[in-house]
Amino acid sequence: SLTVHIAHGALKNNNRKSFNLWLGITVLLGISFVALQAWEYHHAYTAMGLTLDSGIYGAPFFMLTGFHGAHVTIGTLMLLIMWLRSVLKNHFKPHDSFGFEAASWYWHFVDVVWVVLFFVVYIFG
Repeated sequence: SLTVHIAHGALKNNNRKSFNLWLGITVLLGISFVALQAWEYHHAYTAMGLTLDSGIYGAPFFMLTGFHGAHVTIGTLMLLIMWLRSVLKNHFKPHDSFGFEAASWYWHFVDVVWVVLFFVVYIFG
């Protein structure tokens, strides 16, 4: 959320170069998150034997983190489209950026959900 917030601030200050940089970093972080989640799933399955059938932790773990991962993927795709629109078509101005702002609101929501999931699944689970 921090990087998309910085990008939003850059756009509001009409700093397109910084906007594109920070939005691009956000997209890369989203891709990295999904890749790490795929690695985590592989490790949990192969090294720890965690499956949907493996008791009270398996199904909720995959359901909660899987739905979140799907939403991160959707948010990353939305922000990638916003980044491409900005870089290739010079879209978005300081006072005309609803598409980007809607995608960033979604991204912030997904981030807040991750904070809750992190505590529920990894700390208290």
